[in-house]
Amino acid sequence: MDQQTAPRPPGLWRLRLTLTGALVTTNVVGVVVVYCLAALVVPLPQVAHDDAVRLQNLVLAAVYAGVAILLGIVRGMTLTRQALGWVSAGRPPSQAEQRAVLRVPGRIFLVQACLWLVGAAVFGLFNAVRSLVTLGVLITLIVLLAGLSTSAIAYLLSERLIRPYARAALASGVPGRIGMRVGLRTLLAWLFGSGVIMLGILLAGLTGLLLDDGVGVRRLAVTMVVLGGLAFVHGGFTIWLAAKAGSDPVRALRRGVTEVGRGNLDAEVPIYDGTELGVLQAGFNEMLQGLRERETIRDLFGRHVGDDVARAALERGVGLGGEVRDVAVLFVDIIGSTALAGRRPPEEVVGLLNRFFDVVIDVVHEHGGLVNKFAGDAALAIFGAPVELAGKEAAALAAARTMGRRLREEVPELEAGIGVSAGPAVAGNVGAAQRYEYTVIGDPVNEAARLTELAKSVPGLVLANGRLLEVAGGEASYWEVLEPVVVRGRSEPTPVARPGRDGDVSHDQRVR
Repeated sequence: MDQQTAPRPPGLWRLRLTLTGALVTTNVVGVVVVYCLAALVVPLPQVAHDDAVRLQNLVLAAVYAGVAILLGIVRGMTLTRQALGWVSAGRPPSQAEQRAVLRVPGRIFLVQACLWLVGAAVFGLFNAVRSLVTLGVLITLIVLLAGLSTSAIAYLLSERLIRPYARAALASGVPGRIGMRVGLRTLLAWLFGSGVIMLGILLAGLTGLLLDDGVGVRRLAVTMVVLGGLAFVHGGFTIWLAAKAGSDPVRALRRGVTEVGRGNLDAEVPIYDGTELGVLQAGFNEMLQGLRERETIRDLFGRHVGDDVARAALERGVGLGGEVRDVAVLFVDIIGSTALAGRRPPEEVVGLLNRFFDVVIDVVHEHGGLVNKFAGDAALAIFGAPVELAGKEAAALAAARTMGRRLREEVPELEAGIGVSAGPAVAGNVGAAQRYEYTVIGDPVNEAARLTELAKSVPGLVLANGRLLEVAGGEASYWEVLEPVVVRGRSEPTPVARPGRDGDVSHDQRVR
């Protein structure tokens, strides 16, 4: 897939600042939650409420939390520096760097979880050795549950903060699915957000039942209020972050679909991550790339064979063969093209031909016809195929008359004979299965070519089969009938006509 245009991500200093603030805040909140659970919620052995034990735990908590937070920040900054070196260098990322960017949140989660796991072991052993084994086990569980919740919040926050860099890194597509699945991310958000609180409630109840000390109504009420508040605030915040991580890409896709529905095929969506949603966004962009290529091919196809032929091929399919249609045919051929090519440089000849055919195409399209083919210095135009055209004889006559006038005015360096005929002909695809073209074959085509040769020696350089005037309506008044002539390949004379003295006046001018 081609490189998309993605907004340049903000400087790394901003990421470092916001990520540091997020990690510090999250872990400080986690430490406060541990203290609240140990001091107010979970019933602990009586020794835990001894002032000396509390002071020792507070000192240990302050020391370990400071060291752990510092280690976590340093490791997080190292991970981001390694993964985002391409941002500082101002270059597109490699596939390995793309994967590294997407793996930053998961690695931050592992760092945070490991630090909290070590903290749980340290506090558990400290209290088991200095006080009671039961106290050590309970403290270990409290720290572990709070640590998992804190690590989950750190993952979701870092994933959100790293998103601008992920969008820039994935502007060229997703190098395979990377990272946590959407369903697993939502499940873990619930587990670490609300599930651990439920485990805390279970732990508080089991502790109250197993300890010999009775648990009063007031202590039970405090336990329920604190755990309920944590479940509401912490669980809601975690689920909200997970929901945003899933809904933001969907909203971006919806905006992209809306833009495509309006006809904007440049409405690519930014790729947010390496989950299924990121792969879906990349697939959407690849689909748009295919639509743009298809539109380009259809445009080129239409320019080569004409819009009507292209539209009919797209709607009905294509195949060899044709059908008999009543058509009007206009043939135009430059006079002295061989000598022209010998007198002028090739690029000048091409420029003249382009100006010449620009007039031919414009006039034919203006009158509802199709320029079916170019043959070097000649062109064949059809009226009435592949789309039926009412008054095709009048349209072909008017086109020939207007074309003769405009060629004299706009391309005076060239002269061209123009012949017009009409009648039944076979219109369809001719060639082989591997290569074919839409064309018209029949007597009108041959007669128009013969009349073109004769027109090169007639004033005005335009001739038409005189019988067309009988069905041309008001257009016939612009033409004058000449003596019949015998065209090459025929034995009977053919009635012919050419534009009269008013024939060079356009229809609009004649009406005025």
